[in-house]
Amino acid sequence: MPVTRPAASVDLDGVELRVLHIPLVSPFTTSFGTETVREVIVVRALADGVEGWGEIVTQQAPLYSSEYTQGAWDVATRFLIPALLAERTIAPERVASVLEPFVGHRMAKAGLELAVLDAALRGEGRSFGSYAGAVADRVPSGVSVGIQRDPAALVETVRGYLDDGYVRIKIKIKPGRDIDDTAAVREAFGSIPLQVDANSAYTLADTDTLAQLDRFDLLLIEQPLQEDDLVDHATLAGSLSTSVCLDESITSRKVAADALALGSAAIVNIKAGRVGGYLEAIAIHDLCRDADVPVWCGGMLETGIGRAANAALAALPGFTLPGDVSAADRFYARDIVTEPAVLDDGHVRVPTGPGLGVDIDPDALDAFTVEKAVIRP
Repeated sequence: MPVTRPAASVDLDGVELRVLHIPLVSPFTTSFGTETVREVIVVRALADGVEGWGEIVTQQAPLYSSEYTQGAWDVATRFLIPALLAERTIAPERVASVLEPFVGHRMAKAGLELAVLDAALRGEGRSFGSYAGAVADRVPSGVSVGIQRDPAALVETVRGYLDDGYVRIKIKIKPGRDIDDTAAVREAFGSIPLQVDANSAYTLADTDTLAQLDRFDLLLIEQPLQEDDLVDHATLAGSLSTSVCLDESITSRKVAADALALGSAAIVNIKAGRVGGYLEAIAIHDLCRDADVPVWCGGMLETGIGRAANAALAALPGFTLPGDVSAADRFYARDIVTEPAVLDDGHVRVPTGPGLGVDIDPDALDAFTVEKAVIRP
């Protein structure tokens, strides 16, 4: 269901970027490494006396993807923002085409597009959920659980999230921390909705190991192989009874279409930052819905800005599996919005206010800021 009523154009007067360092409530470990502080770029679009907010979801180092914070800062300040400011008046739906000549840097582009979109919708008094086609006022909330000290510690961590009310558990795995961890969680909690995320940690040589996961009746195994291994993912999928879901591989609607045609994925994880923006994310949703392929909304440890946008995205009709739109306190003791997302009966509310429907806490924003720049025409 494409966007049926485009947003109004805005006169873009400038763009502010801030690098934030926000402490996590606990270390978050994946096959890529361990994070204790979330480094993220927050975008503020200055347009017609209205502010719009976006989030560039890069990490400090290029481990999850080729993008990283200082690289995103450089390309945004030197190329992307000047290109947008040169337009002066721009509709959010044109941001992607204006930035298309600059190869890659999808996370940076996504954050800028979201800020312009938020400004335009705030000016109209229209919510992002309404604009995108949301059909629900709340979305089921899953939680992503990092690799713990040992299987026993993992079980206790999962127990805490189930007690909180999360309706789906995702555990991170890597070679040597896969079968025993998954077995421990399944044995402890029975038939809870459970999936695993490999973050590209395996190769086809590990097929026999990954096949052992079939006995745990998982919802899916997420991104077992490398980002560019679409053919190998199709080969692997033929050897598993567990559904293969792609995450890192899905960088655009075109790649998603290729993956479906090859049989590389039975399920797709859509992350707006990874695919270049929420409008491209909506297009991938539409593609998968037409193909009867389930999708869910992944997370990148977003602040309240990206979390609000993700909640609205996850409320589209094709998002039939619980995503990673968790409560803010899953990761942060203090968020940068005045009303952080909370868990209510296993769900997170879809904001209904203008734009993203959240307001920035200026004191928190300043407290976490380590670098700041304003770019004007």
